[in-house]
Amino acid sequence: MLQKPITNKWNDSKACKLNQLNQLIYRSNLLGSDLSITNFGGGNTSSKILQRDPITKERENILYVKGSGGDLGSIKENGFASLYFDKFEKLKKLYKGIKYEDEIIKYYPMCTFNNNSRAASIDTPLHAFVPFPEVDHTHPDSIIALATMKNGRVISDKIFNKKLGWINWQRPGFDLGLKMEKLISSKPYIKGIILGHHGLFTWGNSGYECYKSSITFIKSAQIYLNDNIKKYSFGKHKYKNVKNEQFSNELILKLRGLLSNKNHKVAHINNSSIVEEFVNSSKLLNVAKFGTSCPDHFLRTKRLPLILPPLTTLINSKKNLEKILINAITKYKINYEKYYIKNKEKKSPNLRDPFPVIVLIPELGMLSFASSKSTARITSEFYCNAINVMKGAEGLDKYIGLKEKEAFNIEYWELEEAKLKRLPPSKNLNGKVALITGAAGGIGSAIATKFLDQDCCVMLTDNDKSSLKIKYNELIKKYNKDLVHACYMDVTNEKDVNNAISSIIKQFGGIDILVANAGFASASLYEKTTTALWEKNMNVLSKGCFLISRDVYAKMISQKLGGSIIFIASKNALSTSRGASAYSVAKSSLLHLSRSIALEGADYKIRSNIVNPDAVIKGSKIWSGKWRSERAKSNKININKIEDFYKNRSLLKVNIVPEDIAEAVYFFASSKSLKSTGNILNVDGGNVASFTR
Repeated sequence: MLQKPITNKWNDSKACKLNQLNQLIYRSNLLGSDLSITNFGGGNTSSKILQRDPITKERENILYVKGSGGDLGSIKENGFASLYFDKFEKLKKLYKGIKYEDEIIKYYPMCTFNNNSRAASIDTPLHAFVPFPEVDHTHPDSIIALATMKNGRVISDKIFNKKLGWINWQRPGFDLGLKMEKLISSKPYIKGIILGHHGLFTWGNSGYECYKSSITFIKSAQIYLNDNIKKYSFGKHKYKNVKNEQFSNELILKLRGLLSNKNHKVAHINNSSIVEEFVNSSKLLNVAKFGTSCPDHFLRTKRLPLILPPLTTLINSKKNLEKILINAITKYKINYEKYYIKNKEKKSPNLRDPFPVIVLIPELGMLSFASSKSTARITSEFYCNAINVMKGAEGLDKYIGLKEKEAFNIEYWELEEAKLKRLPPSKNLNGKVALITGAAGGIGSAIATKFLDQDCCVMLTDNDKSSLKIKYNELIKKYNKDLVHACYMDVTNEKDVNNAISSIIKQFGGIDILVANAGFASASLYEKTTTALWEKNMNVLSKGCFLISRDVYAKMISQKLGGSIIFIASKNALSTSRGASAYSVAKSSLLHLSRSIALEGADYKIRSNIVNPDAVIKGSKIWSGKWRSERAKSNKININKIEDFYKNRSLLKVNIVPEDIAEAVYFFASSKSLKSTGNILNVDGGNVASFTR
């Protein structure tokens, strides 16, 4: 089976209560919720709605069409461009022909209704010129499979009894809209159009009629493919997946390092059944060389993937692994640059990142690399759609890829370049990956929040499972769930440490930042300090930091992207307190641990620095326990006066809060401190005894 046939999810009791615009939103969300119907950010829907002009008060026909950059699955009213339909129709008089296709687009904003800031997409004419009030444009795998078959048109006529028209591949735009209008006029009995290599258009007089038409045609294609597809679309399996976690992690680290030479990239690993079938097939190389066909696919994935040797071959060539990867990536880069030079025109945008986005590895799966985790995941989904398309086409007929020149003209279209330029600038930690120990506490969670605000991928670790789960759920609600993951870890347990590092590689492809924050506080007069208390301090505060930093440091070396290691020590590391000898000695050991890493890590561009907080009471698990009463007793003050005591002890007379520590940690984690290593930053409001000398 290619895919389980879709079902009609329209709820009439819900939809009948909605006006035409809200029905458009409802319909769009239904279509966008299924990746077999349309990809994230792909496809578009429209309605022609009578509305009163805010100035003339006359009723006007307004075209609402998904605007540039929106996603059907989550689109709301502000995701739609709105244009005076009559004005847009009059652009036909200004249109000078396909050679001047891009020139007409400058008039689209002049048709805007109600000062709508959402930009109209290049697909707008395809909706405007369909003579029906409701129009859907989707990218179903089953339909695109037909649209990429050698004999797709003949097979489609058989499946749909000629109720779907057909237009061979043409770049979306004004001319294609006119061709669709002409086809519908000449064949008024058709209920939709297949665009070669591209997708499906359907229409209706109501939102439900349009939606039902889309679902019916897509389902019919799915059923036909499922009933007629070959058992082995890509040939019989040549390989089967091999489990070798240690080597796979090393491979992923090295790939991420090599592919992040200009900008840091995050990895997404996909070994779903469709990926496994494709990468382990005997026809992998023969099919993949034709490239992805649907523009929405290859704009994300690039036209061609990088295909590496099978995992077993790489394992057997472990000593030469880096050389093999460098040669493969260099070859891909050279070929991509040749592709650009061969096809570029005078107005073509400059060469973009020439490195692969999709990496296929027989016996392992698929890796996708992008500047953010969400983009890497979505890119992976797009390539899975492309695999489904190729499977359907090869399983029924023969897959025909889009011509190289046509693919280039889409990839380097000036309008696509303009869309990229409209994207917001990257934040400081975009593409970076951080692991935070003790992340469920006040300081750890403040650091996580600061990093996430800067688009960093964050792995939360803690030995308090309950608090860790609460913090994780809190952060995924506030931030994109792709950015946050959590893993139980006792920093004193080497197995836990190894598991956490393996998890972060599997989730994000590597690690750039370590914040060693896990800890606890204890108090005891020196003569009453037990061996057990001394060892607990040394284990958690010293050994724990050593174990996690040592293993992260080794991964950073392998990754070859440098890195930043930040230890959360304490004012006590520089200036001890009465009744806290074990705690103070353990914290002071971090100073030399950090300096040692800074000394040796400089050769690998790995920086190591210390942040020394003092009396961070707000939100602290430490201060909610015995430490609070012990510190009050040691300083001979009332326990309720503890905050005031530490505030007034500082030179600046201020309370230190977790967010203050997060700002200091962010400084050492970000590009703001690229030339700082082996340093100490006190965040204590000023304490003369802890001035560094």
